[in-house]
Amino acid sequence: MNQAKIRLTLTVSLLILLFPALCGATSLWVDKGTLFTDRKAHAVGDTITIIVSESMTALRSGDAANSKESSMSMSGTGDLDFLPGFGANSKDSFATKGSISNKNAVMARLTVQVVEIKPNGNLVLSGKQTIKQHGEEQRILINGTVRPEDVTADNTVLSTYVANAEINIEGSGPIARKQKQGVLTQLFNFLF
Repeated sequence: MNQAKIRLTLTVSLLILLFPALCGATSLWVDKGTLFTDRKAHAVGDTITIIVSESMTALRSGDAANSKESSMSMSGTGDLDFLPGFGANSKDSFATKGSISNKNAVMARLTVQVVEIKPNGNLVLSGKQTIKQHGEEQRILINGTVRPEDVTADNTVLSTYVANAEINIEGSGPIARKQKQGVLTQLFNFLF
């Protein structure tokens, strides 16, 4: 019996020593950073979420006035003094006033890619988002440059921190077509 206990003990010990090697166990821990910081974009191909919050107001007004008066008179002299005198007066005036008021607001959240890293470390971003709903399509395109220190811990950046920002919003569909002027309206605007 003593020999059976020794065999059992050796077999169990051998299994305990060899089992982890046979399983090929690997760690679940990914060593890409510390426990105390979030991963922020820092390489080409990384993504950053831009929080677009832009508003713009443009007001323009102008007025113009112009007036012109002219008069002319003629009468016969010398051998032609029998002709009666005559004259003409002309007066023209023009006044106009106009104003334009335009207000725009854009609120969006868009994830873009880092497409280039400048020598000073700034990140060049580019991305687009397309939303299709009920026959309408809206595209938001964003390009710009951001400093790495302006990217927050949760890997977002406000659009106000994007240098040389180009934010284009385009739409197509039935509603977008109705918002455009017709051919006759464009012709009258061109002529007048």
